[in-house]
Amino acid sequence: MGLFTSTEFKDLEELFYDQLEDVYDAEQRLTKALPQMADKASDPELKKAFQDHLKETEGQIRRLEQVFKVFGRDAKGKTCEAMKGLVKEGEEVITAKGDAHVLDAALICAAQRVEHYEIAAYGCLRNLAQRLGQSQAAELLQQTLDEEGDADKLLSNLAESFINREAARA
Repeated sequence: MGLFTSTEFKDLEELFYDQLEDVYDAEQRLTKALPQMADKASDPELKKAFQDHLKETEGQIRRLEQVFKVFGRDAKGKTCEAMKGLVKEGEEVITAKGDAHVLDAALICAAQRVEHYEIAAYGCLRNLAQRLGQSQAAELLQQTLDEEGDADKLLSNLAESFINREAARA
């Protein structure tokens, strides 16, 4: 959904579905990018973080499918332009050359951009589900929101505890 769009939202439920379809596509795109990020990572802990987050993302997709069911809808996505852009930026890091520690730091930067986008998306969706009186959907979305926050914290900890220090020595 662009900032200046001709899409019309007649009610909050239409907005909810639009956002849900967007994040569903975003997560699908991320499942394709995470294995490449894991392959590029030189640090074993960072590699494992990406591999673990791939499994978590696959679970988040299943959870989104449950949310669609709560609303009596089939799961479908619409192109998430934001995630397309974030993945493209991540691909630039994946194909980059240079010091392995600096590249690990760059991977964290790219991954945190994704996490922050997802945190915003899931926070909005959870709030909309609550407003629509769908507590079960809100709980499912909150679970994913918590996971995304934990992933962001893990990336920060990896960066701050040693990866950025190693990159600075390059």
